[in-house]
Amino acid sequence: MSPMRGIALKLSSVFLFTIMAALIKATSQYVPPGQAVFFRSFFAIPVILGWLIWRGDMMTGLRVKRPMGHVWRGLIGVSAMGFGFAALGLLPLPEVTALGYAAPLMTVIFAALLLGERLRVFRLSAVALGMVGVAIVLWPRLTLEQFGGTAALGVTFVLLSAVLRALSQIHIRRLVATEETSAIVFYFSLTASLLALVTIPFGWAWPGWIPVLLLIGAGLIGGVAQILLTSAYRLAEAAVLAPFDYASILFAIVFGMVFFDEVPTAMVLAGSAIVMLAGVIIIWRERQLGLQRGKARPTMTPNG
Repeated sequence: MSPMRGIALKLSSVFLFTIMAALIKATSQYVPPGQAVFFRSFFAIPVILGWLIWRGDMMTGLRVKRPMGHVWRGLIGVSAMGFGFAALGLLPLPEVTALGYAAPLMTVIFAALLLGERLRVFRLSAVALGMVGVAIVLWPRLTLEQFGGTAALGVTFVLLSAVLRALSQIHIRRLVATEETSAIVFYFSLTASLLALVTIPFGWAWPGWIPVLLLIGAGLIGGVAQILLTSAYRLAEAAVLAPFDYASILFAIVFGMVFFDEVPTAMVLAGSAIVMLAGVIIIWRERQLGLQRGKARPTMTPNG
């Protein structure tokens, strides 16, 4: 384990994922979300394959035991990606990023409902605090002046994306019990590419060479970011790395201001801070429970 290297890789992956989102946003006026999903997924495949070849893990890394599990993960994940990309075309980048923080909060709830994990008062309180933060970010959009139109549609899309991302995380938790991480990453990109082709009749477009190059860049950068993320979790514990997800709001604010002339409102900043606090509390609590379980294991009987 090398925590500092893991943190560096995690921050690098978050930075690249934010660049990817900015590229998708920049092309949103030229191509529909389904077409953007195809470019993001298809052009990540050669990057992932090159990584597997370099590791000498081509055979074992792509072996699957539950093929339908990958199909379902693809269906859920590609839907989440599509709604998220659609939201990027309708809302400022920092706002989409902030509202996306609802996903890990919902993952806690879905883990209790679908996986039977215990939802203690401490975690439930932290989730409630996080939802208050999300509500603060949303509040300006819920006034009579703002409600309706593209902004309301964008909010709907980003929240649907968050729910689906949370469900995807639950599905991944089930998959990792039998599947290699590299297989999950590769077959998701493959499944998403194929599913995105279904949207061709709904209006794919030829946007010109510059948007096409930006979309290809988004796919390649997304593939590299996924590899860095996977490598980070090989070098450091999830509880150590998880808080660095929130660096994305800083990157999103900078990119939004520089490239899209988007200045985040005080409500977005305040709500983001509260959601980040709730997320860090949950991560800290999970780490404490993990340490307690680790100490308890040596004294457990064979019957548990």
